[in-house]
Amino acid sequence: MDVEILSRIQFAFTVSFHYIYPPLSIGIGLMLVISEGLFLKTKDQRYEVLTRFWVKIFALTFGIGVATGIVMEFEFGTNWATYSRYVGDIFGSALAAEGIFAFALESSFLGILLFGWNKVSPKVHFMSTVGVFFGSMFSAIWIVVANSWQQTPAGYKIVGEGMEARAEITDFWEMVFNPSSVERILHVWVGAFLAGAFLFISVHAYYLVRDRHQDISKLGIKLGLIAATVFSFVQLFLGHMSADGVAVNQPAKLAAFEGHYYTDHSADLYLFGWVDQESKEVYGVKVPGGLAFLTQFDFDGKVDGLDAFPEDEIPTQINAVFQFYHLMVGIGMMLIGLSVLGTFYWIRGKLFEQKWLLWVFVFAVILPQLANQFGWFAAEMGRQPWVVYGLLRTSDALSKAVQADQVLFSLIMFTFVYTLLFILFIYLLNKKIKHGPSDTHLIDHRPHQQGINDFFSE
Repeated sequence: MDVEILSRIQFAFTVSFHYIYPPLSIGIGLMLVISEGLFLKTKDQRYEVLTRFWVKIFALTFGIGVATGIVMEFEFGTNWATYSRYVGDIFGSALAAEGIFAFALESSFLGILLFGWNKVSPKVHFMSTVGVFFGSMFSAIWIVVANSWQQTPAGYKIVGEGMEARAEITDFWEMVFNPSSVERILHVWVGAFLAGAFLFISVHAYYLVRDRHQDISKLGIKLGLIAATVFSFVQLFLGHMSADGVAVNQPAKLAAFEGHYYTDHSADLYLFGWVDQESKEVYGVKVPGGLAFLTQFDFDGKVDGLDAFPEDEIPTQINAVFQFYHLMVGIGMMLIGLSVLGTFYWIRGKLFEQKWLLWVFVFAVILPQLANQFGWFAAEMGRQPWVVYGLLRTSDALSKAVQADQVLFSLIMFTFVYTLLFILFIYLLNKKIKHGPSDTHLIDHRPHQQGINDFFSE
């Protein structure tokens, strides 16, 4: 393999591994805010037990997420030096903002969240929980802003020529609010909320099928179901909004998402299928005119195909982009179905009798993670051959001094180290889950207060 392919594989691997953890941190952070907020409101100590337990899991995911994220910043300099020089003014500003607005906020409150239970008042501790949660969300903002600028550049000017050319910011806020940043930030946030909600559901469903921590887990699974149901529907809307943005700003990527080769009216929408890149045909189940309707609310609307763009400006792996995009959408629909089904049985008072559904929830934890990964694969592969859309090609962004054997060696080492880290993470996560909530003696067995607790009663 040449140095470009190896560098892309290495960066994709390290980013994908890292991205296991930030969505969980953001999603668990939301659930911590909800459960601890309910504890302050109701004084029901079951919520405190939930919060104390999930703080430990949050700390584990947060720690490994920070450690694995550092590597990517070094790769910008080692493998992608030309890219770093080209976008340094813009990417550096976003990373600096992340440090100022995100890491500073998280670090200010993280110690209180982890160790301040018996040292500060409940309200101060809750404020620290909110602060850490907001910090994790702000961190996502600046990373997505930087990536969105690569997708839809704005607020910049090009200085210099040839290999010395680079982009400089002319309007910071135009750069931040580039055409795709807001919709992509919302999409990422809600994907993270779903990852946290389904982890919440999975762990407490496991306890229920194992007949452990019944009272706490019934409460926990209901909190998770509410979040999962709300945000799975919200994600459906945000996903459509994001696809509309792609149709306007990156029409070649949209054509790749749908394997749409030929510009015509009444473009079809494929539910699933296979792209034959040799014959430029898609075989699968489709909705006639569906793509035209979703983008223009007209079944006979005109949608640009891949033939509308130069051959060297469209992705080379159309089938891979198609599959990742449709897998993301399909999993999103599955999450809606599972959430609605669980809520249906809850409303009927039969949720905890459905052992088969609880087992499904145990393993459904992987679905939001897969959807998040597949979505990023589709977005990044669909942008090719550009690393900065329309401005800098991926092949021109490489470091000139790095050789293929060096990248291959580092890729092997990263794979080995990250595999060990993942095994360690699974071991520690499994250990904490098997141990379970350790403060069950704190539960107040008096009759629950009227009001919000009645909503969560069977």
